[in-house]
Amino acid sequence: MTTLNYHHLRYFWAVAHDGNLTRTAQKLNVSQSALSFQIKKLEERLGQKLFERKGKQLVLTEAGAIALDHADVIFSTGEELLDTLLQRNESQAKILRVGALSTLSRNFQMQFLRPLIGEEDIFLSIRSGSLDELVSLLIAQKLDVALTDQIPARTGESPWIVHPLAEQQVSLVAPAGFRRGRRSLERLLSEERLIVPSKDSSIRIGFDGLVERLGIKPNIFAEVDDMALLRVLAREEVALAVVPPIVVKDELASGRLIDVLDLPGLTEAFYAITMSRRFPNPALRMVMQKAADQDKDALGKA
Repeated sequence: MTTLNYHHLRYFWAVAHDGNLTRTAQKLNVSQSALSFQIKKLEERLGQKLFERKGKQLVLTEAGAIALDHADVIFSTGEELLDTLLQRNESQAKILRVGALSTLSRNFQMQFLRPLIGEEDIFLSIRSGSLDELVSLLIAQKLDVALTDQIPARTGESPWIVHPLAEQQVSLVAPAGFRRGRRSLERLLSEERLIVPSKDSSIRIGFDGLVERLGIKPNIFAEVDDMALLRVLAREEVALAVVPPIVVKDELASGRLIDVLDLPGLTEAFYAITMSRRFPNPALRMVMQKAADQDKDALGKA
């Protein structure tokens, strides 16, 4: 029995993702006629037309869409194999590629990564980006894990896995010299200047719901989409901050800031997003196990 020619499949895969025969031929440095011939040979082997032309664009047929799904799996697995085995051959170091939401607390990121800090055979690659960027990098096998406080929208076809890591109570944090007196939560939120996360964050959504239920208009001084900047502003003693304590844990430990009170019903959840892999990254497995152990310890103390 004649086997599938993966050279033909690779050319089909490239054209299917680009949608333009001429442009793909230029990228692959082959003639357009040679590229067409390779795809035709694949169609003959599969007994199905894979493309139909609509104007200047090549559009996948139903059979072409099925072939592309399989080609994606085949070539992503091949890239993963090369990536995993070549890294091990070139160096004994375990390489862990971590992505983090650009607005995510740096303290939380460090808490997640701390189990790896003392490991001599670990090499960390860390990059930040938007949620969409991180998910795209995961799917492209360019990240091993993405850290976030948001869950990406899913469909039945979504290939990623979401792992809950921790949940933090959100507090009202103030400079050390702050005096609350006998003021209620309602008075604090309406009288004191506040630093709050931006409107698209889960904390802000919860905060807006809280003040709506309380029937008050908060005195917002600044809204910030970066937890690192929110932390800096909190230290400037210009306003109270709506923030999970982990974001300012060093300032709380030193006494520079104080935790005034927990905001009822407000929490922030943290997640690790991964892909199911045939060659599990040993460094990722270790750090995820540590995170799971920490979560069990926290539940045991609750």
